[in-house]
Amino acid sequence: MTEHSGRRVVTNMSLSLDGRYAAPENPVDMRWVMPYAITDVARDHLTSLWQPATTALLGRVNAEGFLGFWPTVIGMEGADPRDQAFAQWLVDTDKVVLSSTLGATPWERTTVVDKPTAEVVADLKATEGGDILVLSSASVIKALLAADQVDRLALNIFPVFLGGGPRLFDDGLPTGQWTLTSQTAGEHGTLALVYDRIR
Repeated sequence: MTEHSGRRVVTNMSLSLDGRYAAPENPVDMRWVMPYAITDVARDHLTSLWQPATTALLGRVNAEGFLGFWPTVIGMEGADPRDQAFAQWLVDTDKVVLSSTLGATPWERTTVVDKPTAEVVADLKATEGGDILVLSSASVIKALLAADQVDRLALNIFPVFLGGGPRLFDDGLPTGQWTLTSQTAGEHGTLALVYDRIR
């Protein structure tokens, strides 16, 4: 049985079928994700994650990418309503960006923190609110997995081999069990999986 006390830490990441989250030659090039990210399965998966969340936790690189792009989707002609709703949530919700190099934040409702990830999450979990959602920030998710602080692990599996590049699951992670809470298969072989940590 899964038990939760207080806020949940929910992480979301897209992975290739060979277990990579980025291509080897250019880790920030996410073009391989795009044909799959715009499927109904991927959009509905993301919607189910952000709706119960009241805080977005991001690394600096992802913050710059997400917060540079998503606000432009609000009011965009022809944009999927689910994309617009996520974009509006991202703008309106409290955001915490982990960075040792970023000074003042260029984004509204955003706090920049230069502290260890596990410490930041422990502080957030001590406050009131909904889920703490980590959006595709690999370095943050890896640190939380290593500290056994992930309560819900959400994955989009896309049917492509990248043939190399960084993996999400490093050797030496704490042992533990997870329970599958939802699974959805869709267009192009996209698979959305959600696992809850059994504690």
